[in-house]
Amino acid sequence: MHNFFSIYYACIVNFYIFGAMDKNISIDHQLRATWQAVAKMYNEQAAKHDSTMATAFVLLTIDKVKGTPSTSLGPLMGMEPTSLSRILKSMEEKGAISREKNPDDGRSVIIKLTDYGKEMRKVSKGHVYQFNNIVREYVTEKELDSFFKVMNVINNLIAEKKIFEEINQDK
Repeated sequence: MHNFFSIYYACIVNFYIFGAMDKNISIDHQLRATWQAVAKMYNEQAAKHDSTMATAFVLLTIDKVKGTPSTSLGPLMGMEPTSLSRILKSMEEKGAISREKNPDDGRSVIIKLTDYGKEMRKVSKGHVYQFNNIVREYVTEKELDSFFKVMNVINNLIAEKKIFEEINQDK
């Protein structure tokens, strides 16, 4: 509990000394706001095909030739099993995927794309390509390289638990 109050106190002091966090210089605000805009854009496109961005993400993650074991999909996508189960059920009801027994492991299932699923995958892939190509028209390769480097650093800092390192060590 001591750590919580130390952090809380530090935040209050910083607020009074430096003022409210400027959303234009807050890295996490920019990440969140941009991701929300991207997600909204993709969901608007997906809705035109009676789908969602999450469904499109699943379509793009499933191996289009061999299928993908259901147990591998969640970790590949960074998605919780319950959320993934709902999406897979909906996709199966719409005829985009089928489930087959895994020949290597009778306890698990391989998720495969149906012909309809492969068509929807092409549509999803087209939207991803379009987004990337349009952004590349407005952003130089050097800027894009910097962007990817920054994203990589942030992901590594989080994975290595270095953001709140002192908090994690005190537990």
